[in-house]
Amino acid sequence: MENKLPSAIAYMEGGEAYPGLKGTVRFYPRCGGTLVVADIVGLPDTDTGFFAFHIHKGGDCRGTGFPDTGAHYNPAAAEHPRHAGDLPPLLSDHGRAYCQVLTGRFRVNEVIGKTVVIHDDPDDFKTQPSGNAGEKIACGVIRRA
Repeated sequence: MENKLPSAIAYMEGGEAYPGLKGTVRFYPRCGGTLVVADIVGLPDTDTGFFAFHIHKGGDCRGTGFPDTGAHYNPAAAEHPRHAGDLPPLLSDHGRAYCQVLTGRFRVNEVIGKTVVIHDDPDDFKTQPSGNAGEKIACGVIRRA
């Protein structure tokens, strides 16, 4: 990695039903876009082990079910899964997920103050507007590092 320090970070915390779910999502500027690096522990057991992973436009993780995270970050008003905030799903291995993805859909400064959300179901990449991703189980506000 060119720059070892991220420009932004979200500290993820599970909702009331998932108190052991936590981790970090780091954001690094790269090649006119952003490298997103997620390291998550405490994911629940599911049939598939996949969890939808999105950036939402709201900036608050308070409240049951994280109601103030709003919809997916989508400044271009694109169809799902072409929202700027649509990211690949997380794959859990015994409750842990690690993912790196390079995206040209946004730059780090554009998502400061937004939220990262993990859902309890995998994204189906077709259902509008959010991929039938299920309940929000973890959230973190993106802040400058």
